[in-house]
Amino acid sequence: MLVKTNKSAEWRTLLADSLTIFWSDWLDLRVRIAQIAASGLISPLIYILAFGLGLGSSLPKPAVGDNYLEFILPGMVALSSMTISFGGTTFSICGDRLFTKSFEELLLVPIHPLALHVGKMLAGIVRGLMTSGAVILVAILFTGKVWSFINPLFLLLLVLNCAVFSGLGVIVGLNVRSLESVGLYNNFVIIPMSFLGATFFDPTTLPMALRVIVYLLPLTYTAIGLRAAAYLPLSEFPWYSIPILLVVAIALSLLGARQFASQQD
Repeated sequence: MLVKTNKSAEWRTLLADSLTIFWSDWLDLRVRIAQIAASGLISPLIYILAFGLGLGSSLPKPAVGDNYLEFILPGMVALSSMTISFGGTTFSICGDRLFTKSFEELLLVPIHPLALHVGKMLAGIVRGLMTSGAVILVAILFTGKVWSFINPLFLLLLVLNCAVFSGLGVIVGLNVRSLESVGLYNNFVIIPMSFLGATFFDPTTLPMALRVIVYLLPLTYTAIGLRAAAYLPLSEFPWYSIPILLVVAIALSLLGARQFASQQD
């Protein structure tokens, strides 16, 4: 009984410490809500106008959604949440490490390394939700399907996607030595994933070799899951996407906690 009580107290302490770290970032985020929401909206809007309304008008009806515009809208939500969750988290940690030099103070705080990672990850999740919320509003205006984009299953996948890429952003932010290095990660990881992560196409139509590569990307499971949550009945929902994203988020959290434990700067 005493062991269970101690374990429960440890988890409560971990949660409280994580929220404390998150709150320090939230104090900055709350005064920039409009800026953050708009920062990741430009690219999805360009893709929606160019591909959804432009190219999409000449394409046949897709397997999911009434037209190609509807098909790519869930992918645009996934794309915006990935970009801002990763980029915002990475640049925030880089700024503290490389410019303000305030990161050393954070490392001296006597709390568990996992709480440090989770707190930073929560801030990244909020950043991603702010931007993807703006894209969801655009999707609702284009389609008129309110419940398709705000149902619990859709929102759960969105939060998991933000957790995955904000967790990745924490790890990258702890390891890079300059802002130029952040650009390399963005060019070689985020941008390719933006186009290969099933945001613009149905991965089941690809040749097997390419399909294997696409299904190695976590964004793929978010895109196909959001599309199914928005337009398909529950019987056709790819339930495997939820545990896959959850496992990736947990693995990144453990890796991030290990990184925090050994961080020197």
